[in-house]
Amino acid sequence: MKASSVSTLKKELGTLPAGDVLEICMKLVKYKKENKELLSYLLFDANNEPEYIRSIKNEIDLQFTEINLSHLYFAKKSIRKILKTTNKYIRYSGHKQTEVELLIHFCTKLKVSGIPVRSSNSLSNLYENQVRKIRLTIGALHEDLQHDYLQEITALNL
Repeated sequence: MKASSVSTLKKELGTLPAGDVLEICMKLVKYKKENKELLSYLLFDANNEPEYIRSIKNEIDLQFTEINLSHLYFAKKSIRKILKTTNKYIRYSGHKQTEVELLIHFCTKLKVSGIPVRSSNSLSNLYENQVRKIRLTIGALHEDLQHDYLQEITALNL
């Protein structure tokens, strides 16, 4: 079975009554956790982006406290998982400012975590790629915000 294009799906959803659209949404939510998380964001968090950012930062903080520091391998694995989760929440929002704030918070937590980032090529590359990604995203923001975030990002250089 081949999936239809987004525009075709949009047109078809536009022709359906509201009850049928609700039923389709409920089926999507039942089958995948990410669909449920995205719908939760759209319904409850999209209207209050600062609170959403704060809650994600708290989750990042919690995940960093749970990192297994007994071996660098486990730490790297945990850091990649935290970054994957952070990027998932960034995708839900779609706002550049949210992306910058969450990635700066992630990099700051990684820097102060005590994990030897420079002793591992993969961790060093991961960190540098995130800083590069932040710099690119900052370029798409308003000039005042760019100035504020560029000051924060200069503190992130290892």
